[in-house]
Formats: sequence, C-alpha cells, structure tokens
Amino acid sequence: MKTFNTGKITFEYPSNWEVEKADILSNPDCIATLSKGQDNLINAVSFPTATTLDDYKIFMEDAISDDGGVILASDFIEISGKDAIKLHANIDTPEINFDIHTYVFIERKTIYIFELRTLDISGESEKEFKNIIETFTILE
Repeated sequence: MKTFNTGKITFEYPSNWEVEKADILSNPDCIATLSKGQDNLINAVSFPTATTLDDYKIFMEDAISDDGGVILASDFIEISGKDAIKLHANIDTPEINFDIHTYVFIERKTIYIFELRTLDISGESEKEFKNIIETFTILE
C-alpha cells in the first residue's frame, strides 16, 4: 500500500493504482485523482459546505437520476470511524455504460466526496475502493 497525503487528508491505496495529476483548472475542488488502467478512475473532491448528509443524499440521488442514471443502492453508513453516504449507481450513455460508487463525508463544515467510475464487473475495483475509503483520515 502507498499513502496519499495532502496535508489535510490522508488515505492508503494499492500499488496497482496510479496517482494522476489532479485537474484543478476545470475542477478546483479536486484533491486527488487515481486510476487503474483505463477502466477505473477515482476522483476525490473537498469544499466548504453548510449542507448535511441528509440533504446531500437527496441532492446526489436527484442529480444522478436527472442525468439518466439508475440508483442501485443509497445508504447511510459508518466507515473509517465517520458517518457517510454510500451510493452505487449505473450510468448508461450512448458512448459507455459504467458503474459509479460514491462515498460522501461531511466533517467540520467540509464535504469530502470520493467517487469511483468503473467498468469492472468483477467487483475487484469496488473492493479496492472500499479499502481505500477505510483508511481515509482528516488531518486538520
């Protein structure tokens, strides 16, 4: 396992994932981008918020549904010692069909969103993603 550390957050990730250069020009809230081949991409964003997990869950579900996605599961959970939203959806566009797995945390008026977009139907990438999330720590 390797460690990703921004000085504000940290998490561990398997060595078969690569840290990509975060595209902060088009997404200034991006704190990390990781990939495993061309079929798996993790994006992590963070920004100040006044919302709650309850309200954000509704917003997130509506946004995915409005974009034509199908929500397969959406639950409140505890992971990494923190309350979170765990969402799994399928997005089917004319170009590609992929699954999206999302974990959302709100801590100290800051939202942290970790999203895996994957074509992997074996479940291996989803398991690795969950293992990454289990090591998520806020350093502030």
